[in-house]
Amino acid sequence: MEYDAAEAQIRAAMDAARVAPDGDVPIGAVVFGPDGRELARAANRREADGDPTAHAEILALRAAALVHGDGWRLQGCTLAVTVEPCAMCAGAIGLARISSVVFGAWEPKTGAVGSQWDLLRDRRQLHRPEVRGGVLADECATLVSEFFAGRRSVGD
Repeated sequence: MEYDAAEAQIRAAMDAARVAPDGDVPIGAVVFGPDGRELARAANRREADGDPTAHAEILALRAAALVHGDGWRLQGCTLAVTVEPCAMCAGAIGLARISSVVFGAWEPKTGAVGSQWDLLRDRRQLHRPEVRGGVLADECATLVSEFFAGRRSVGD
């Protein structure tokens, strides 16, 4: 995957993150089909939906599976996400048979695609997608840090 394509995919994920509901951490995810066409996008909705599984990646994978035409399998597809996926999302990505993952900011506390763990590239996995991390990392990290800075200043 060429770098310009990865940047464009992360920019689309950043656009998805910017429309996260109030109170939800602005993380966005977009699934692109094998032809590069956008299949689905989502932002975190944990707080809005009262659902601990309503991470942007999970919601985008669910929506993409409905339109991709191969049931739940998303082979040949790329997932772009603004922040390194957690263990739950990494598991779902593998189970969905995503072919490649591009993410922006590293998540040193809960990241499961290279920071804390590397679940997607673990040799024991049956399905191991291509992974590229750190694409537009500073811009993606700024979305999250501004969200938390705004929440801290409200209580001051």
